[in-house]
Amino acid sequence: MKAEIFSVGTEILLGEILDTNAKYIATELANIGIDVFYKTSVGDNEKRLLDAIDIAYKRADIIISTGGLGPTDDDLTKETFAKYFNKNLVTDKESLENLKSYYKNDYMPKSNLKQVDMPEGSIALVNENGTASGCIIQENNKIAVILPGPPKECIPMFEKQVKPILQQYTSKVLVSKNLKLCGIGESNACEIIKDLMLSSQNPTIAPYAGNNEVRFRVTASGKTKEEAKELLKPTVEKLYNIFNEYIYGEDEQTLQGAVVDKLIKNNMTISTAESCTGGLLASNIIDVPSASKVFLNGVISYSNESKVYELNVWKEDLEKYGAVSEQVAIQMAEGIREKSNTTIGISTTGIAGPTGETEDKPVGLVYIAISIKGKETVCKKLMLQGDRLKIREKTVNICFSNLLKLI
Repeated sequence: MKAEIFSVGTEILLGEILDTNAKYIATELANIGIDVFYKTSVGDNEKRLLDAIDIAYKRADIIISTGGLGPTDDDLTKETFAKYFNKNLVTDKESLENLKSYYKNDYMPKSNLKQVDMPEGSIALVNENGTASGCIIQENNKIAVILPGPPKECIPMFEKQVKPILQQYTSKVLVSKNLKLCGIGESNACEIIKDLMLSSQNPTIAPYAGNNEVRFRVTASGKTKEEAKELLKPTVEKLYNIFNEYIYGEDEQTLQGAVVDKLIKNNMTISTAESCTGGLLASNIIDVPSASKVFLNGVISYSNESKVYELNVWKEDLEKYGAVSEQVAIQMAEGIREKSNTTIGISTTGIAGPTGETEDKPVGLVYIAISIKGKETVCKKLMLQGDRLKIREKTVNICFSNLLKLI
């Protein structure tokens, strides 16, 4: 079966909110073997929504719609779908009781009552996390799934009430595994496995580029989840054999999570000294729940005076080479490691822009240094492209990529 995802709401078209529902729904539909070829965003306008529904049903069997179920006059998704299918709206008793329960200790505006009116003959989807009930309309071999917009309401409703119904319409199950790589570019990685990607039909291999990392999604289709998993194994093993030195994790694993896991495994601790990244490196490490086992200290050393005072950087080297230099980066990494008494010290110093560049030190010039107790300090010079935030983010990811190789 083919599905089309509708995101209803003028605020989505204006870019005022991020449409996370569509990403979630597309993933879940793929997991149960329902293809999604189109995603449509429509404003709060009856005619345009009717036109979009008509277009969608010429190329899809199912529309999954989110948004436009509120109590105001411009919330008209249910009403418009009812009009398209020529159905009257009737009050759903269970939804009404749920609404009353929601407002049991508060005044309920009469406008909320429209949220429990459903297209006649539809399946009501009671909202356990809000006031707007959804519904499923099945008519003329077409299906409309109408869901509320807030993700905290939409996602649980889809997971608990919609997905079990949709699974009845598909005979295949899709299973995916994501292999995450760092230290190799997307074009290079794809060139290496070009023939494998072209020859793989089930499972398929799809590449995705991230911030200094690459992800290969391997997807297999089977009659059961177990069958699909078995089909995945040979291709996943081939990718591991080819990219073993670059693969840092699978699925939900993050680059910083892989670093923290490896530090824990090797009984190592780490401290950070940051200039151009301004604490972003330490923040990413701390995002990992188990980081407290390995992260001891972080210093944001933005000024030259701070580098001297906090990290024992030589004032003479700052004057001679400048703060953005290999010499200073090395001293920052060694200084934070020694002061914090950690196994590893890592530093960043650079010009993130858009100002501050000189003739010999352009925007994007960054040095990172990694000092490991008992080993020679490693320093890398980077020339990065992008705006201020992108340069800082790329620097952090390159730090993690290099850490994985050294620890």
